[in-house]
Amino acid sequence: MGHYPKDIQHFFLAGINYKKSDSATRSRFAISNDQYAWIIAAAKERGIAELFVLSTCNRTEIYGIAHDIEQLVNLLCEATGEPADLFYSIAYLHRGKAAVQHFFEVAAGLDSQILGDYEIVGQIKLAVKFSKEHKGIGPFIERLFNQVLQASKLVKNNTELSSGTVSVSFAAIQYLKEQVLNAAGKNILLIGTGKIGRNTCKNLIDYLGCRQITLVNRTYEKAQELAAELNILALPAGQLDEAIYSADIIVVAANAEEPIIRSVQLPANKTQWIIDLSIPNNVHPEIASLAGKQLLNVDQLSRLKDETLQKRLEEVPRAMAIIGEQIAEFLDWGHMRKQLAVLGVVKLKLEEIHTCTTFTATEDPANRIQKVLNTMAAKMRTQNQRGCHYLEAINDFIAFGAN
Repeated sequence: MGHYPKDIQHFFLAGINYKKSDSATRSRFAISNDQYAWIIAAAKERGIAELFVLSTCNRTEIYGIAHDIEQLVNLLCEATGEPADLFYSIAYLHRGKAAVQHFFEVAAGLDSQILGDYEIVGQIKLAVKFSKEHKGIGPFIERLFNQVLQASKLVKNNTELSSGTVSVSFAAIQYLKEQVLNAAGKNILLIGTGKIGRNTCKNLIDYLGCRQITLVNRTYEKAQELAAELNILALPAGQLDEAIYSADIIVVAANAEEPIIRSVQLPANKTQWIIDLSIPNNVHPEIASLAGKQLLNVDQLSRLKDETLQKRLEEVPRAMAIIGEQIAEFLDWGHMRKQLAVLGVVKLKLEEIHTCTTFTATEDPANRIQKVLNTMAAKMRTQNQRGCHYLEAINDFIAFGAN
């Protein structure tokens, strides 16, 4: 399994994202750190040269240099305990340049639910770092990763694709601004004070002017810390039901494995807006059918359009042009790397021919070999004849020896 060229033709990507799967299905293929470590260890045993896994709320993707793409899919499904046929039914599979293209577009925010969402770059860095720490990264992915970061930076600095602060959490703010009359005067409950919860809370204050915000977090101290920073209220998790009952707007950015809000916790005959930013969903979908309750999750929020997103669409051609230049540079590196490997093999063969032949030559054999290699390298840069170059090199070497 391990005997195959470690080049772009054996670079594969297998993934699922928000385009063909809902959040519940994506959560089944989400990869924890323990599962990630197992994948890397198992990959080494199976002859997979390099790989990394990108697992976020919107996607799970495995990239690798492997004998075939089935190896990568099997690793992902074995780690999660999910059936491969389910994965294949919603997956996209790419090889070679197509896989490279996809990776560049993901890192630039072109494949995000919210176009231009730059937070994905940080997630990519963490994914590659984890694999690197576990010896899962080699020269191909290392170079590709660096080129991808360069392209993403150029897109961010030279286009308006990531202008403003647009993410799923910001889309929630846009929704409340458009749908809730006097949102600033409503009682708001925010559950979860991690990165998404913290950003959403600050956006509620900065963009909507909300001040009647109550924070609840599994760790009360973390909620208290953010509440003190923003001059709002925090309650311990034991008072969650009371907070749910009295809130007009509920934003959930928790990380529970099961729903933490169900219909029995909500008051009847009261209008409430409930936004679930969690993956997997932390608000039970049954709530959507209750009178007076407006429920939105990350999939629905991603479809909301606003002026900022429309402006970003206009920047896509410029971003794609930058990516195209960076991909060409990476492909040139890959071609040169492959040439060096071939030239190394040919050099060894010519040295072997020299020691095994009896013809004489007026020129030093080392110089003769270098001339042949230079000629071969020049032809490889302009022609794609594969094995013909090898045969020509041998003929050139013999011809030099006969002169």
